[in-house]
Amino acid sequence: MKIAIYPGTFDPITNGHIDILKKATQVFDEVILAVAESTGKNTIFNIEEREYLCKRSILNIKRTRVIKFNGLVVDFAKEVKAVAMIRGMRAVSDFEYELSLALMNKKLNAEVNTIFLVPDSKYLYLSSTMIRQIVKLGGNIKDLIPECVEQALIKKMRKNEEKTYYK
Repeated sequence: MKIAIYPGTFDPITNGHIDILKKATQVFDEVILAVAESTGKNTIFNIEEREYLCKRSILNIKRTRVIKFNGLVVDFAKEVKAVAMIRGMRAVSDFEYELSLALMNKKLNAEVNTIFLVPDSKYLYLSSTMIRQIVKLGGNIKDLIPECVEQALIKKMRKNEEKTYYK
């Protein structure tokens, strides 16, 4: 059985992430959405929230699992016996970063190959950072993220605004 991991922060998971995941399931027997616990990023959702939202968002996609991990992604890949790591490539600007990441991961674990997948054109511009900014500014994110994620994000943003306002 060929297993792949699709690692990321998923803060929040978007329909672009889900599109990549669906494409990966066409190539691999199982794809694990690997939610990174410590990423060096300042996340809006904690690890439990991100894991939960990812699980709810991909309920209907067969041959997938969501697992949170901590540490090096190549170590996690080895632990779950993955033969490949999926990375989404939205634009040429992603290429340099993704290539250097793939080369370093290959140096750390030569047995795991990096597979680059491109999302559907309607998601090429989409990023979690952009989604958070749009919600913060009151914009419409319909059709960009799963509904459960949209509700959680709006609720979280309001809660954070109240904390800031009443500080």
